[in-house]
Amino acid sequence: MKILLIEDDKNLCDTLAFQLEKEHHSVEICHDGRDGLDLFLQDAHDIVLLDRMLPTMNGLLVLRKAREQGILTPVIILTALGELYDRIEGLDTGADDYIVKPFAFEELSARIRSIGRRNGSYSEDNLLSFGDITYDTGLRELKGPGNTLQLSGREGRLLEVFLQNPETSLRRMVILSRVWGTDAEVEEGNLDTYIHFLRKRLKYVESRLNLKTIRGVGYILEN
Repeated sequence: MKILLIEDDKNLCDTLAFQLEKEHHSVEICHDGRDGLDLFLQDAHDIVLLDRMLPTMNGLLVLRKAREQGILTPVIILTALGELYDRIEGLDTGADDYIVKPFAFEELSARIRSIGRRNGSYSEDNLLSFGDITYDTGLRELKGPGNTLQLSGREGRLLEVFLQNPETSLRRMVILSRVWGTDAEVEEGNLDTYIHFLRKRLKYVESRLNLKTIRGVGYILEN
């Protein structure tokens, strides 16, 4: 999963990022509400971990503005405000879950897995499955009906994006942001090249999945 962590406690950020990356997540960190909103609106992450008390713009306002723009990325609020009213307010603003500080990392990890399962983007043991293929994100190993092979890092990340969003039309810029990063300078032709590579990999493992081009929009992985 690609995770956006918006939290002003830099020590907590470093600790969470280290632990999340050990679980094979990719983590982008922001310490400021306005900057966090800019990243949130890029719609380039699988989940957002959002502190409620932030400089320049509080977390609930960040969340409200993102939802008003139609961004549906799942959000877990991280906060020291744990009263019933606070939790209700956060959920009513558009959060998917709410965890009160201090918390055990194991609980946060379980909540991320729970949201991932709801959105079809996570399964146990680093395995992502759709149709007739299974992909191990740790080993970067793709298994199909006929063969198994290991993908390159970029190919693997591209496949992850599609497996996390099966039967969903993905815009080119969203794919570029998720695979290459929001700040990367990359030509759009690079995406076409890796789509070509990924189609060859799917054919090699004898998958019947269709990585379809949607002209003027992007791509969709269909069963």
